[in-house]
Amino acid sequence: MILFWLIVFIISLIILIKGADWLLVSAEKIGFAAGLSPFIIGVTIIGLGTSFPELITSLFATFRGATEIVTANAIGSNIANILLVIGFSALIGKRLVVTKNLIDLDLPLLAISTVLLLGIIWDRQVTFFEALLLLISYSIYLLYTVSHKDSEESKEAAKILPSREIRRKHIFEKRVLLKSKLTLKDFVLLIAGIIGLFLGAKYLIESIIKLAEILDISTGVIAITAVSVGTSLPELFVSMKAACQKKSEVAIGNIFGSNVFNSLVVIGLPGMFKTLSLDNSTYVIGVPIMALATLLFIISGISRKIHMWEGAFFLLLYIFFIGKLFNLF
Repeated sequence: MILFWLIVFIISLIILIKGADWLLVSAEKIGFAAGLSPFIIGVTIIGLGTSFPELITSLFATFRGATEIVTANAIGSNIANILLVIGFSALIGKRLVVTKNLIDLDLPLLAISTVLLLGIIWDRQVTFFEALLLLISYSIYLLYTVSHKDSEESKEAAKILPSREIRRKHIFEKRVLLKSKLTLKDFVLLIAGIIGLFLGAKYLIESIIKLAEILDISTGVIAITAVSVGTSLPELFVSMKAACQKKSEVAIGNIFGSNVFNSLVVIGLPGMFKTLSLDNSTYVIGVPIMALATLLFIISGISRKIHMWEGAFFLLLYIFFIGKLFNLF
């Protein structure tokens, strides 16, 4: 019986991730065809697309009544993104260096979203109004990010390019967007992606509940480990590939948006439907480790460098986290 549900868990996780990938590819192309700018597509479609597995899984868990999976999934994903993804990326790339000034926007927003989440889950639950506050905070974050980027890009362009060149640049970008032709395959992928997300999430939650019953462990422990790592695989592959190609900004920037989304939306949206709870393992072990990991990530972000030894330390901390969850030491 355990082997059956383990197979269901693995297949569901693969379908969930693949469905998100199909949805992301098709939605991105449709967005270009609709005339959206590359940045807006990045912030909205791509930003949401890479975190869809966590969100859909959390929504299904809420409707199934297993609300502890929601908080465990989000907190576990944030831990895995920093300690596992950044850790591996720093080891493979030997050193991650970011040229962009992260202190102006990215680091404060990550810190604020994490502190806000820690304050809300302090009483081991997330109520309707607290979930609403998280969603409002994400809306403000999204609007500020878009307006901030637009203004910054405009200033930089004004310094470098004459007004005539700026107009030519806009005309060229518009032509590129118009050339994006839609085919039937794009809409088929879109529908297949949505179906894959829903079916994958549905049976993933079912398998988690059944495995927890058979193994006599809490659903939160499975969610904070296996599910969070599984749903963080897209971020892991993207960041590791970027690190190999010496594109450190992509490797690190990928994590900022994902963690803010997890903290504010993956917990906020399900919390609008039911009061969310935290199981003991998530509250006692997961929450402190997430706070510590985020603090270490912010400190590294201030220096704009993550060395190989820091990556190794992140991975050791993640092993310690897993060990504590399963009482290995």
